[in-house]
Amino acid sequence: MTDRVALVTGASQGIGRACAKALASRGAHVVAGARQADKLAALVEEIRADGGNADAVQLDVQDQASIDAVAASHGKSIDILVNNAGITGDGLAMRMRDDDWQRVLDTNLTGSFRCARAFMRNMVRKRWGRIVNVASVVALSGNPGQVNYVASKAGIIGLTKSLALELAARSVTVNAVAPGFVDTAMTGELDEEARARILSQVPLGRMGQLDEIAGAVCFLASEESGYITGHVLNVSGGLYM
Repeated sequence: MTDRVALVTGASQGIGRACAKALASRGAHVVAGARQADKLAALVEEIRADGGNADAVQLDVQDQASIDAVAASHGKSIDILVNNAGITGDGLAMRMRDDDWQRVLDTNLTGSFRCARAFMRNMVRKRWGRIVNVASVVALSGNPGQVNYVASKAGIIGLTKSLALELAARSVTVNAVAPGFVDTAMTGELDEEARARILSQVPLGRMGQLDEIAGAVCFLASEESGYITGHVLNVSGGLYM
């Protein structure tokens, strides 16, 4: 990925952070975007200490002006876009407030669309580009108590397929990764009973690791994936088949 520039949204923690580090380790110049400046600064310092190239940008995908500002400063150089920024707002559908629904949709789905719209132009001009959207296995299976999150991630899959059709003629590929249960700080707080219940549903019998999700993203962002577009790569340990 030498000479490629990759923008990762939601890069300050979790999957986004792992993707930023993995892309940098493969030679890409990473533009790490998120709202948390202190965590971004630490990430950039770590990447540089490991011999990689990275910059941090303040980016709030709910705010069109924030996206426009990053596009103005970096839009002409971005070759790879990883739409990872996302939030949850769990609750039963019958009790869910409109603002809880809208906030999750605005961040996860509309934010991904706005970033793709802003940064695909340069890819089209160069006739090369990779857009990798982070969806979720629950977008394929459904999940009670997460109607807003599931709807947003299912929308990302539809967005992925439609953009793939629109951009294929310009050699820009658009794919999605659908992670399952991943070993993060959040899942690390689960008690043993809850963890055992989750693992009983996973044929491989364990949580996914952040570097496994990042590896899938890196593959779809690479030269080797050039004949793959409109695909949803399920990285869930067999949770959904």
